[in-house]
Amino acid sequence: MAGKSWVDANYRFIAAYQEVNARIAQRQQALALYVTLVVSILAALVALKPGATQGSMPVEWLILGFPVASTCLAFLNFKAERAITNLRRFLSTLERLERDDHGLPSYNTDPGWAAGANKARRFHDFAAAVLVAGGNGIGLAAGWRIYPDRIAADPLILWLAIGCSAASLLALLLSPKWSFRPDA
Repeated sequence: MAGKSWVDANYRFIAAYQEVNARIAQRQQALALYVTLVVSILAALVALKPGATQGSMPVEWLILGFPVASTCLAFLNFKAERAITNLRRFLSTLERLERDDHGLPSYNTDPGWAAGANKARRFHDFAAAVLVAGGNGIGLAAGWRIYPDRIAADPLILWLAIGCSAASLLALLLSPKWSFRPDA
């Protein structure tokens, strides 16, 4: 029997929610990756302190690792937020199918539920911002304290690192602007 086959809306809904959960897990993994990178760079800075090694290691470039890690976290956070928003918009469309025939609540369509979800996810953004501010602050201060002569010789690297760190922090704090909001 030749006929068209399609995937039922319920299966599409389940698949989209599984993808939302995968994106949320990716956001958590990005935080763990960021912490790992910052701790590793900080350990390298301490291990390379003057007197610990012979020769001159390029610690100035290592200091740039802190804002690079935080910028990557901001990009990954943005990517996940946009993907979650897109998926929740799709879920909202599915929730509206034949809406007049049932009285079921709509998590993604009802502004009250959607706003509550966004507020809860805001704590992830706060956690990421605190990690970025602390990681960059501690890392850059440690680099400046351990290698004052090297930093004084090339202050542009420190200012570049501070600027990139501040930009990534701002991007993380602005991420709620990209959160899902149901259509009116």
